[in-house]
Amino acid sequence: MEDVRQPQDEHAAAIAKVGAQEPPIQVVTSQATTSASGKPIDILELPAVKLTCEKDRLVIQEHAAATKKSRSCCSVTPPRRLAAGSVPFYNILWAYITPDRNHLRIDFAEETSPKKHELIVRQLEFPLPSTSLQASREREPLLSPPSIPPVSAATLDAFVARVLDLAYPAPIQRRKRAWVLVNPHAGPGGADKIFEKKVRPIFEAARMPLTVIRTTYSGEAVTLAQDLDISGYDIAVPCSGDGLPHEVFNGLSKRTDARTALSKLAVCHIPCGSGNAMSCNLYGTHRPSLAALAIVKGVPTKLDLCSVTLQDGERLTSFLSQAYGLIADLDITTEHLRWMGAARFTYGFLTLAIRKKTYPCDVAMKVEVGGKEEIKGHYARGVKGAESEVENGEESGSNDGKGEGEGEGEGMPGLKYGTVNDKLPEDWEVVPHEKLGSFYCGNMAYMAPDANFFSAALANDGLLDLITADGDISLWKNINLQLGVESGHFFDNPLVSYRKVSAFRLTPRYQDPNGVISIDGEARPFAPFQVEVHKGLGLTLSKRGVFEAPGPHGWDKVTTTERLRA
Repeated sequence: MEDVRQPQDEHAAAIAKVGAQEPPIQVVTSQATTSASGKPIDILELPAVKLTCEKDRLVIQEHAAATKKSRSCCSVTPPRRLAAGSVPFYNILWAYITPDRNHLRIDFAEETSPKKHELIVRQLEFPLPSTSLQASREREPLLSPPSIPPVSAATLDAFVARVLDLAYPAPIQRRKRAWVLVNPHAGPGGADKIFEKKVRPIFEAARMPLTVIRTTYSGEAVTLAQDLDISGYDIAVPCSGDGLPHEVFNGLSKRTDARTALSKLAVCHIPCGSGNAMSCNLYGTHRPSLAALAIVKGVPTKLDLCSVTLQDGERLTSFLSQAYGLIADLDITTEHLRWMGAARFTYGFLTLAIRKKTYPCDVAMKVEVGGKEEIKGHYARGVKGAESEVENGEESGSNDGKGEGEGEGEGMPGLKYGTVNDKLPEDWEVVPHEKLGSFYCGNMAYMAPDANFFSAALANDGLLDLITADGDISLWKNINLQLGVESGHFFDNPLVSYRKVSAFRLTPRYQDPNGVISIDGEARPFAPFQVEVHKGLGLTLSKRGVFEAPGPHGWDKVTTTERLRA
């Protein structure tokens, strides 16, 4: 990796230097991306190269004569041999003409190699006709394509604007103002180095203004988010495991303008911990540089959030999961093994499954969708709706009814079902569990890389995915259950009960001094608790407006009748 990082540092410094020289960036109207005839400027002919904007990529074609005799058609920084081909618009971070108008430069992210799954920032530089055309014709008159007419300044500007429009199509925002929180102690450690080497270069190449804060103790981000001037930022970017996003959501929830803050500031995630569930769901990766690019190109996505009430009167905000039983024990009792990374969960599971421990409790819930086929239909409708919204240039969840985040200047929404200390609603279903093994409720699909527990989860359907499984099963069946999580067959396993609920209350049957309840991976008192969902209360950025998990097997084959019934 050393041979990659050094050029990356040099290029970051070069971008910063060039950025100081670049003219102020102005908002370009759609008219500026078109020619006098009203057609978009999709082709730019330069003395040695032709640039073409195609559907999803910028195609670079060198003129034959220039390819044979000239090396001045373009340069790449950090240096590498430029293969004839193209750059996906998704990877293009910025494009501009230098202040002296001698060069067109394009900054983009490129994989270091297919196996490493890491990105490096590179820059293409193309000499412009104003300086290169006459010189090349005088020097090598036979190699300069005589058919290329002079390129006007308006055409150059319109082409650059066109490239940026295609690199940042609606509803993607350019130059997001980022409030970055780095937890140096997240997971195995090294979040500082990860951010500086793998994330900052991508953000800076995308011309994102950054404010970087390094947290010094657990819970600090709650206070920081509570006191933040949200008018100065578009996104919050915790660089950590899933604990720091949990703190940010809770800090925003404690504000007097909680609804406004949660609906305006998109909370994102750079994976630097052991679980990294948020990044896996939103960006389909636990690689920091790939997550950074996904944030740069992120689609605004409304996110359901949950209120969790505890017996002592505390109200928490949960964005990820609530667990009791084996899963909670696994999450919390392996905290001391963070140095193992994701392997800590495998080790913890095997240790606990051998004991065949059960966790008696009563679960009361407001079931909204029951039955696995009906859930598949509900999921199919949600995915299609979100994809349609994004294709129309809208944020995901914008047309799916009024969310609970639409209240200017207001605090958190009220609780429809009261708290855990209130009387249980009469229309809730109560299920006693004598031999419960795992109770797991998720707001997202992945709980860790390759751990797709909640394959039917949707970002803003106003529902939680609730699963239960007995604990008095054989070790082999328990292992098969966990293997099904990685293979994608967990949802269909007959040992798994799967429901979609809008609220629930869990009451342990007995007091266990060593008992654990997990909220977003954080330990809470072993006592009854209640959860209800607030539809679309939060905001985040995703790649496509939906979670990157593949969904339950056969969800896209559900019949039209089943979808309508769901």
